[in-house]
Amino acid sequence: MLREKGSKEEIIHIIQSVQSGKKNLREADIWQLMNQAEKYDDFPSDMLSTLYIWLAKSRFERIGFVDAMTNEWLEHVDKIDSTSQEVLEMYVEQLFSMLKKLPIPTRFQPIRETDNSVTKKETASNYFKMIADFDHQLHDIQNAWNKVSDRMISHSEDSRIEQVRMAMEQVNSLEEMLHKLKKTTKRYLDSLQGIYHSVQLYGELLNMIKQIETTSQKWHDLMRNVNEEQHVSAINELENMVGLEEVKKRIKKLYQYLDYQQERIKKGYQSKDGLNLHMILTGNPGTGKTHLARLIAKIYYELGLLQRPDVLEVDRSQLVGAYVGQTEEQTMKLIEQANGGVLFIDEAYSLKRSGVSANDYGQTAIDTLVAAMTGPMAGSFAVVLAGYPVEMRAFLRANPGLRSRFPEHNMIHIEDYSIDELLEIGEMIAVENDFLLTTEATYELQKRLEKAKVDDSFGNARTTKSFILEAIFQKGAKVSIPFAEADDFVLLHAEDFQTDEKRTEEKRALDELNDMVGLDHVKEEIHSLASFVRIQQRRREEGLQTLPLELHSVFTGEPGTGKTTVAKLFSKALNELDLLKRGHVVVVSRADLVAGYIGQTAEKTKEKVKDALGGVLFIDEAYSLLSGGQGDYGKEVIQTLVQEMTENEENLVVIMAGYEREMNELLDSNPGLRSRFKKTVHFHPYTADELMEIVEKNAKETGYFLTKEAKKKMRILLDEAHTGQARFAVDRFKQAVQSQSVRLSASQALTKEALMTITEEDI
Repeated sequence: MLREKGSKEEIIHIIQSVQSGKKNLREADIWQLMNQAEKYDDFPSDMLSTLYIWLAKSRFERIGFVDAMTNEWLEHVDKIDSTSQEVLEMYVEQLFSMLKKLPIPTRFQPIRETDNSVTKKETASNYFKMIADFDHQLHDIQNAWNKVSDRMISHSEDSRIEQVRMAMEQVNSLEEMLHKLKKTTKRYLDSLQGIYHSVQLYGELLNMIKQIETTSQKWHDLMRNVNEEQHVSAINELENMVGLEEVKKRIKKLYQYLDYQQERIKKGYQSKDGLNLHMILTGNPGTGKTHLARLIAKIYYELGLLQRPDVLEVDRSQLVGAYVGQTEEQTMKLIEQANGGVLFIDEAYSLKRSGVSANDYGQTAIDTLVAAMTGPMAGSFAVVLAGYPVEMRAFLRANPGLRSRFPEHNMIHIEDYSIDELLEIGEMIAVENDFLLTTEATYELQKRLEKAKVDDSFGNARTTKSFILEAIFQKGAKVSIPFAEADDFVLLHAEDFQTDEKRTEEKRALDELNDMVGLDHVKEEIHSLASFVRIQQRRREEGLQTLPLELHSVFTGEPGTGKTTVAKLFSKALNELDLLKRGHVVVVSRADLVAGYIGQTAEKTKEKVKDALGGVLFIDEAYSLLSGGQGDYGKEVIQTLVQEMTENEENLVVIMAGYEREMNELLDSNPGLRSRFKKTVHFHPYTADELMEIVEKNAKETGYFLTKEAKKKMRILLDEAHTGQARFAVDRFKQAVQSQSVRLSASQALTKEALMTITEEDI
């Protein structure tokens, strides 16, 4: 697009590129160009006029009328070029939008001769009110007409101008008639003497009303032909939705099938089984299940399959009661309310929950629903069940009676939106709130969406809307009203989408790794991996070919040698490099993954993988997955893990840890496993010197120091008893702190220095 402070020549070049068809601009881009152009006193007036026209047209198309802001731009153009065709067209459209709202009744309440004088005066008063409302709006219309008529001479052959001229002739004729009606009505009221009145004036009054009604009808016919608002059918409304290509194909087929069946019925053909209108919609949060249910209701109504296009939205809490009999009563009451339309049950799987007590009445609600779907009310209403995919599949398997009521072609799964589709939805939500996103803001929104889109809990359009509304809040919270410019109320910038993360103030992961004691070989390996990731990302940005990022790793070594800590820092580093979206670590062992019977192990493993998406799944003592013997389900974990790593390869890093020999045996047990873990990092045991350094580091970080004698004694202890584990050194330090506490508790006077000092006695 353009730098924040573009030169005059750059702005002119962009305008010319658009005029020649080489470039397209969004409304937000035009705003930015206009703001920059207005800063140059010598900017070409015709170019500035072009920007004003572009903005005015774009805004008019978006909001449907000429508001104060649009009118201001048109007035700017008018000062530069009073013969502008574009300005005339905009004023004509503004006039038509005003004419459509002009209150012109097609029928008047008649004054009957048999009415008493009070009723006659009330009816006449209604005439005066209608005429006053007409005059009130006509004033603004006349001003708009003056703007048009002053410019019409040079564009007299334009068909749209001819239409508006005819419309204004009708309006002027109606104005004259209504004012005559007002005068005649007043004279008629003056002639009233009890039950007597002027027959001549009464006749004139009736004749005048008849003429006005005839002219009014012609007016409405003219406006209907000129600016007829097309009815948007449900199927067209679906077509206009962002994305959902597969859903659109399915619904169109369903629409054609239902229309076909209806036509067969009209021709007298019989259908033994009738039409099944019940549907199941599955999809993750924010994919539009509720909106789609409303469109389906409209489709059924437009095809004449249901009496109403209404949707009654309910959930478990409205269907299920607390005692025997209440559930049937509540469910039937809601079914009766939905009769003629659609009963939409969101999160339908919650009706049948596993592991609940016997007095849970969800199954009763299901039974009542099935009975209504097959009983006397069958065909008079439609049931649409909605929920998340996995949960709905399990729910339907557990309820064959309910499952049989939904044909396969009436089961529709809604896929997640792509990032591009979510950006389009985001811009639509912004526009609905009369905001526009700059190009930089769109990039920032894209980054936030990509970071948030980790697993099935991602809210799709719902999350996108929350980001847009949050950006609007941030914009409003920062703008200083006295110094605000016009675009401060319209444009959303990149900084409005940026979060308050203070990562720059934190120590970066690789720096934290460097601060760890020892592990020189490990540090070298992790730095090498991080460098590879960084360079491959840079190559991708430059459009160069990249190599696959093979980050799944095996950490081998004794317990307590820093494997878990390094895994956490590695995950954090990948997050800082924007490779992992969350950068967290989920630590699991055999017990967290292996279950007691077939099927459950795979589910447990998938749940842990889901928890780790966007970060690292760290499997401690991973070799134990093979230790169960015949009939053990550890191998099922490995098979599931290989499958999940393939499906989530860009959203998950798996690190398996354990003793070196046993880990090699594990990798050899499954070819798929060995091919996915090509990087092995070995953690050597800590030396006594390194363990001593760990003790002193812990002491410094917690506000303690060891005396010279204490250090000597601690070093002897570490030399004689250590196993090369960092936790051994940490435990020895903690024991020394506890010993110091016991020693100091007997002291009467405690100085700050005494509270910080670990002595030989404490070791």
